Amino acid sequence: MTRAFNFSAGPAVLPEEVLKKAQSELLDYDHSGMSVMELSHRGKEFMGIIEKAEKDLRDIMGIPKNYRVLFLQGGASLQFAMIPINLMTKSKKIDMVHTGQWTKKAISEAKKFGTVNIVASSEGRNFTEIPALDPAKFSKDADYFHICTNNTIYGTKFATLPDTGDVPLVADMSSNILSEPVDVKKFGLIFAGAQKNIGPAGLTLVIVRDDLVGHAPAGTPTLLDYKNLVEEESMCNTPPCFAIYMAGLVFDWIKKQGGLTEMQRRNQEKAKLLYDFLDESSLFDSPVKKEYRSLMNVPFITGNEELDEKFIREAGDANLTTLKGHRTVGGMRASIYNAMPKAGVEALIDFMKAFEEQEAANV
Repeated sequence: MTRAFNFSAGPAVLPEEVLKKAQSELLDYDHSGMSVMELSHRGKEFMGIIEKAEKDLRDIMGIPKNYRVLFLQGGASLQFAMIPINLMTKSKKIDMVHTGQWTKKAISEAKKFGTVNIVASSEGRNFTEIPALDPAKFSKDADYFHICTNNTIYGTKFATLPDTGDVPLVADMSSNILSEPVDVKKFGLIFAGAQKNIGPAGLTLVIVRDDLVGHAPAGTPTLLDYKNLVEEESMCNTPPCFAIYMAGLVFDWIKKQGGLTEMQRRNQEKAKLLYDFLDESSLFDSPVKKEYRSLMNVPFITGNEELDEKFIREAGDANLTTLKGHRTVGGMRASIYNAMPKAGVEALIDFMKAFEEQEAANV
């Protein structure tokens, strides 16, 4: 069997080493005679899995002791509601930078609990850039300030973080978490769906500072209150055991590769190869302004929908899969997460060169 180069935005490519490790342990984890999917979530075997996963994640990201790590369910989309429930409790006002589909959803959810001040938006420019921020528009009494650090659909990334002072910075890092070093202390809360750089779908990671826990209003459902989840160490109910196990294998893999500094080096190298080709191409174009380009998600177009469809079809035949752009923007998109090898990007570029030459000859 030949494995495809999978450029899906998520569920995304996983490290082959991790998949082989999981395969080898599928029927018998650590001589237990059971699969991880069969282990009691309160038994010593699984407790060892989740404890090691948290320790490795803390080591990788440098998570301070005054931050809790939660392994949850519901996807990052559930956090669009859980965060305002737990944090939007004083002024009932938040600031938001609107950079695409995921902040649009976050805005819609947060409005159910209070006032959302959109301090900047790039909607008028089709989200092809991160908008300039004017600190004078920031709310000093906001309960938190929400950003999406990397936009999966439009391929944009925050080059610098906003200085929000005493207002907690909340970041949706679903599509760029673990891709480069990050100073966790700059954030009040970080959340991410797992299905990009962490592991399979079904797991959501939340990293929350201690002082932001315990403020949910009376009557908040048990599983929506961070306080309960922290106190029960993500075990208020049965957690997504296999997804946590897989995430733990990925964390271990990252450590063995050299940590987030090495991930960043590899990701910058891969992205540069692809962007350099796009900038020189006479057929393909990157719609994103250079200073805001994502290292993880690279949209590109030909300007001709029929030609885009032909490219996607023929690329799939060449084992370069899931290159179709998001339904809201069209075109193509190559997601080149941590687990995408450099060889995959090189194979894509080689195919794009051949396709471009072929189309030029047909003119």
